[in-house]
Amino acid sequence: MLRTTNHRVEPTPVLTAVTVGSDPLLQLHYEMQAPSGPGATRCLSHPPELSLRGIPVMCSACRARRDWLLINHGRNVWVCCRCSNQWLEPEISRADFDALIAIPDGTTYSTVEQGLRALGFDGAFAGTYLD
Repeated sequence: MLRTTNHRVEPTPVLTAVTVGSDPLLQLHYEMQAPSGPGATRCLSHPPELSLRGIPVMCSACRARRDWLLINHGRNVWVCCRCSNQWLEPEISRADFDALIAIPDGTTYSTVEQGLRALGFDGAFAGTYLD
């Protein structure tokens, strides 16, 4: 004989902006969490030359051949040059990006633009290599 129950499972509460904003300790805890999930954007500095299928990558704007910033969001990876030129690179997959990360830096920025400025990829160091 089959039995049915009306056992209801309550969903776990999710911290919303209102909940987090009202308690300073919850706000601090929320800010200290590393970005993760499908909406996270990760950056990786790649100082040496980068070659895709044996062809060296070169910036179309300033002709630089090394000192890249790789930006991963979802399945896409962008290559950013010191002159602030950036492009979507379909040859680099998320798995390739993950393989390049040995030790994550852990530094987080609230926006990609702030990260580009902080890391020197906003055009301020155009024409220079920082090793």
